[in-house]
Amino acid sequence: MKIPFFPYSELYLNNKDEYLKIFDDVCSRGAYILQKDLEDFEVACQKFLNVKHAFGLANGTDALIIGLKAMGIGEGDEVIVPSHTYIASAASIHLVGAKVVLCECGNDGMMDVDDIEHRITESTKAIMPVHINGRVCNMDRINMIANKHNLLVVEDAAQGFGAKYKGISAGAFGSFGTISFYPAKLLGCFGDGGLIMTNDSEVAEKISLLRDHGRNANGDVVAWGLNSRLDNLQAAILHHKLKTYDMDIKRRREIALMYEEGLAALNQLSLPVSPGNGDNFDVYQNYELRAKSRDELKKFLLDKGISTIIQWAGTPVHQFKELGFDDVLVKTDAFFNECLMLPMNMGITDDQVRYIIDQIHEFYR
Repeated sequence: MKIPFFPYSELYLNNKDEYLKIFDDVCSRGAYILQKDLEDFEVACQKFLNVKHAFGLANGTDALIIGLKAMGIGEGDEVIVPSHTYIASAASIHLVGAKVVLCECGNDGMMDVDDIEHRITESTKAIMPVHINGRVCNMDRINMIANKHNLLVVEDAAQGFGAKYKGISAGAFGSFGTISFYPAKLLGCFGDGGLIMTNDSEVAEKISLLRDHGRNANGDVVAWGLNSRLDNLQAAILHHKLKTYDMDIKRRREIALMYEEGLAALNQLSLPVSPGNGDNFDVYQNYELRAKSRDELKKFLLDKGISTIIQWAGTPVHQFKELGFDDVLVKTDAFFNECLMLPMNMGITDDQVRYIIDQIHEFYR
């Protein structure tokens, strides 16, 4: 079998006729920027995520920057963020003038809540949990620490659309939360796209100004702002995909359960948390495990036609020495020596999953 890690062309080809209809409808109306399709999608996201406000933005990185600006975070402030994240999380902090303070990841790859508190200083303004792989961090502990030290919580939920912790959606715990609609994400568009959510109406007003050149509802420029609006065409496509998104989540959880049942007996692997009942409802943006002899396993699977990925190209943020980081994060280094992501997407079949499982067993035999 030939199993790509992510079949990008299938995003379009599997529903080509529907997307062509959407394209024709939107373009025939000349509805390109800040039109009803975007408004309808934002309302649908508010309902799906159970939040008061949601704004479509140009991408997930802009969403973080705009959120931080809306909260007044900038020069002289520090924000604590895990090193196990995409560079965009840290870049957003740096680009608003604040200092990036990196912390460890736990054994599950999520933000290590036990490593947060001793990194707090008088300059700390916020904690930025990153909800990796479609799983929400332990928000009870994080909010407890934030409340104790009077800190903001600002969430990078780029990989967490639809994930929940104790019934609350990823991104809905703090002052704001952000989502990415990059094509390979859980809900992906045909280009870059993002979302920012908040339950604070004052923050929402600032976000509304920041994403559209500082213009208010009357079109008057009343503040400095950016140009970061989700294209109306992309919003229409995302809204169409959102209608069947619950089925997508169900399928991802089925695949995760297949991997778990097929690989649980291998002592050489440490698997992600099961899609069972509990405080977390995981949506499995990725299926990231830890594997002994990881590099050899990756090569073996590629020889068998199976493409895998080491997340963030194998480089956590603290290893970007060119950016001035010199942190020693032992647990994160250990995680990145073993982490590997297996194919997890809506195009993969049960037969392909079983083939992947069989080949992993063959390698360790």
